[in-house]
Amino acid sequence: MRPILAVTLTAAIASSQTPTQPYPFAPPPGPQTYPHPLADSNEGFQPIFDGTLKNWDGDPQYWRVENHILIGEVIPNNLLKQNSFLIWRGGTPKDFELKVDFRISDHGNSGINYRSIEIPGTKWLLRGYQADIDGADKYTGQNYEERGRTFLAMRGQLTHVDATGPTVIASLGSSDDLKAFIHSNDWNQYHLIVRGNLLIHILNGHIMSEVIDDDTANRKLEGLIGVQVHVGPPMKIEYRTFLLKPLP
Repeated sequence: MRPILAVTLTAAIASSQTPTQPYPFAPPPGPQTYPHPLADSNEGFQPIFDGTLKNWDGDPQYWRVENHILIGEVIPNNLLKQNSFLIWRGGTPKDFELKVDFRISDHGNSGINYRSIEIPGTKWLLRGYQADIDGADKYTGQNYEERGRTFLAMRGQLTHVDATGPTVIASLGSSDDLKAFIHSNDWNQYHLIVRGNLLIHILNGHIMSEVIDDDTANRKLEGLIGVQVHVGPPMKIEYRTFLLKPLP
């Protein structure tokens, strides 16, 4: 009887390992639908910068518009004692996409703040998430929380943030490899995707950093948008496009 039992068990095991239907172990029959490249489209986006300072608020010593380009500049005889922001007063977006074109000088230091709040008792000073920008391209692309939890994700990192701080859970590529996609002394496009606790920084079509923020005590789910001039040596930052798309 043992040979018969062995044959029976072998047949049962083989049967259990062979799916009766191809799905989900194999693609279903028929035409397949795969992810496809998104055409370069700004559908659903609305400009929040019209070539003037309408709906923008900042220190006129450092911010101006020339030829429809927004310029933040610090000169040698007017250095900053603290960072200063130009703040968009058109709303406090929650879930959104934002596309911004920028160009920065070699020694510049700036950033795009979002879901931010104003520091009580100050003027033009924000605390919140920042898509970092610097002329040396050391930090450009990272997620830095200005006057808050500081470094949430360096360039090339996917992090999870909880009450204990950020933890790297995956790599998006090395910082140096991603740096190669940054156009020094030329125009670049930031594309921010901000939905719930997920914060994605895309630069020139490449993901630079990604944060999953589960630190419920410190995260912000809506707030102000602003751009920064930074303490330090003289610098210049230029912005020419701000396109905002609310997400459902």
